[in-house]
Amino acid sequence: MIVLIDNGHGIDTNGKRSPDGRFLEYLWNRQVADMVVARLMVLGVDVRRVVPETNDIALSTRVRRVNKVCTQEGASRVILVSIHANAEGNGTAWMNAKGWSCYTSPGKTKGDTLAEFMYDAFERAFPDRKIRKDMSDGDRDWEANFTVLKNTKCPAVLLENFFYDNRDECDWLLTPSARIRIADAICDGLVRYAMGL
Repeated sequence: MIVLIDNGHGIDTNGKRSPDGRFLEYLWNRQVADMVVARLMVLGVDVRRVVPETNDIALSTRVRRVNKVCTQEGASRVILVSIHANAEGNGTAWMNAKGWSCYTSPGKTKGDTLAEFMYDAFERAFPDRKIRKDMSDGDRDWEANFTVLKNTKCPAVLLENFFYDNRDECDWLLTPSARIRIADAICDGLVRYAMGL
């Protein structure tokens, strides 16, 4: 299995920060992605970064990079995980939404199976935190026409790792232990998916 890690947004993406400016999503996403990549490499997983750059890379370019690997290696051997943190508002005020969620493209897709493994992993890792679910189609993931989900050839999920415009979750997300726990949960879900557990 080849795991592609997409760390969302770049240093030049407008907004994408907590109201007090302490949380920068582009940086946080990359810190978690770095930990995921390092852990998977130790386990011998073929893991690759979609966006090694710090500046924002166009969604169409991200999709091209993913699909190039799918063409070269076979899409059935590739999975994509896009790492993000969530926001309810526009970054100017603290909001109330909280919790973790996972997105796939609309309809029944191979990404749905990967999403179920992610939900299992995060429910195990975070019994003390809200896990947001959309059961309207019979599974827990949320569905959206996100470009990196609908236009890539491999199973793909986008993780929204809690809310940085919720003051309590922001404070927690900024701790090293939160990043470690989130990275560990992502790896747990990926490894169990790869092993069919």
